[in-house]
Amino acid sequence: MDELTRARQCADTMMANDKSSQALGISVDVPVAGEAVATMTVRGDMVNGFDVMHGGLTFALADTAFAFACNAYDDQSVAASGQIEFLRPAREGDRLTASAREDYRGRRSGYYSVEVRNQRDELIALFRGRSASTGKSLLK
Repeated sequence: MDELTRARQCADTMMANDKSSQALGISVDVPVAGEAVATMTVRGDMVNGFDVMHGGLTFALADTAFAFACNAYDDQSVAASGQIEFLRPAREGDRLTASAREDYRGRRSGYYSVEVRNQRDELIALFRGRSASTGKSLLK
C-alpha cells in the first residue's frame, strides 16, 4: 500500500469514531501523508456572548487537522502539547479551513503547524502541536 492510501485509510478509521468532529460538522481531507485539511462552517451555537466563534472551537478545528496529519502513518499518535494564537475573530456563517503540515517527524514524536483561514483567505489563527506516538496501529 502506498503512503497516501495508508494515510487516507487512517483518516477514514479515525473519522468513523470521531464523534466530536462529526458533531461540529468538521470534514477532513488528506492531500498527502503528514498533512490534513479540516473544514467547518461556524454555526449560531458556536458563537459566544461577543458574537464571535468561541476560541475553544477554533482550537478544536485546528487540533482536528493536527490529529489527522500526525496519524497518517498507521502509528497511533496523541497530542502531547498544543498552543494557539488567535489573530482575528470568526463569525457565524464563516467557512473555516485548518491546514496542517508536518514540520518534523521522529520515531516517537512530531511537530506540526496549522493555519486556520476563513473563506476570504484571512488568517484567523496559528496553531502549533507536538504529537507523541503510542506505538499502536490504527488499522490493525
